[in-house]
Amino acid sequence: MSPDRELDIVIYGATGFVGRLTTEYLAARPSDGARVALAGRSRERLEAVRAELGPGAADWDVRVADTGEPAALRALAASTRVLASTVGPYRRHGLPVVEACAQAGTHYADLTGEVLFMRDSIDRAHARAAATGARIVHGCGFDSIPSDLGVLLVHEAAQADGAGSLEATTLVVRGISGGLSGGTLASMQGMLDDARSSAEARRTMTDPYALSPARASEPDLGPQRDLVVAEYDRDIGMWLAPFVMAAINTRVVRRSNALQDWAYGRRFRYREAMGFSGPAAPVMAGAVAAATVSMAAGLAFPPSRALLGRLLPGPGEGPSERTRRRGYFRLETHARTSTGARYVCRMSAPGDPGYQATAVMLGEAVLCLLRDEARLPDAAGVLTPATAMGTVLADRLRAAGQPYDVARP
Repeated sequence: MSPDRELDIVIYGATGFVGRLTTEYLAARPSDGARVALAGRSRERLEAVRAELGPGAADWDVRVADTGEPAALRALAASTRVLASTVGPYRRHGLPVVEACAQAGTHYADLTGEVLFMRDSIDRAHARAAATGARIVHGCGFDSIPSDLGVLLVHEAAQADGAGSLEATTLVVRGISGGLSGGTLASMQGMLDDARSSAEARRTMTDPYALSPARASEPDLGPQRDLVVAEYDRDIGMWLAPFVMAAINTRVVRRSNALQDWAYGRRFRYREAMGFSGPAAPVMAGAVAAATVSMAAGLAFPPSRALLGRLLPGPGEGPSERTRRRGYFRLETHARTSTGARYVCRMSAPGDPGYQATAVMLGEAVLCLLRDEARLPDAAGVLTPATAMGTVLADRLRAAGQPYDVARP
């Protein structure tokens, strides 16, 4: 990418809930001379956000662009080196932004957890982004950075030890606390609507290799369904229950494996779950499984959705400042290799996972794409956090207070 761009960073959707949190994170960092602009549909609201950010953002620019105005999006993408989008639901609003960045050779990061949007983005923008050198990186938040980097790091540890390729690999959520925003809820509802109205969408969403760059070349490892009931895993010694984000994170991790020519292994099996131990573990796992099924059913049908809509956040709303501050996550990626060696990557962060911690992840991903380009993997196109930024991003997140520690148990 040519360094001769007017701007370094554009935060598109800066007036939204997570967009504001990301701008707050970037504005609070020591200035390194980055030229930043806030972008969205309303100049008045963008200027109000800038005013609230204090002296760290006093000289930031404001740009107006709507997803329904292709020319404005093309001009916005061409003006900057990196564009971060927090405008969702992404399948409804996101593709024109991705295509504009792919065309302009502009690096792009977002927070999507929508499989169908990612698949559309791959089909429509990968080849063009690869030709222009743009890194289009989806899932640069709690969906799906910890999942993707955790597997990459245990793979690299196993390779350094000569311990073989990865086989059975499970991310276990050991502790989590946070809230829900209206934007996340809208994305979930949109995915459920797509699945209900289209057989093709249902097939894509249930395909474990939905994001593969070469679906026909994927190994046949039998069913790899996401967990829907509680079960005991003897390998890691825990009761497991469904994890709501597994449906997107597992597809991202499998795409990372394929984009690296199946470097993790041709017998790499990956899943994600909530993990419980102790005397009450079976009961807790069963309760989480039942609650997960009930929530999905409630959001899938109009009468129950209308009732939930009165109780859950609306558009632009999200967890309170107190909830965001008190939130946290603790994750473990357990892996067994082809030689029988075992590894675990422990990951954690303070702050609400989907909002406070995600703002740190997106902010560091943007800075990684901007400042660390010479050290990143040699790749372009529609990528994943692991294949676009890899261990360079992991180092940034460690420095920002989100540790990634690999050990042999």
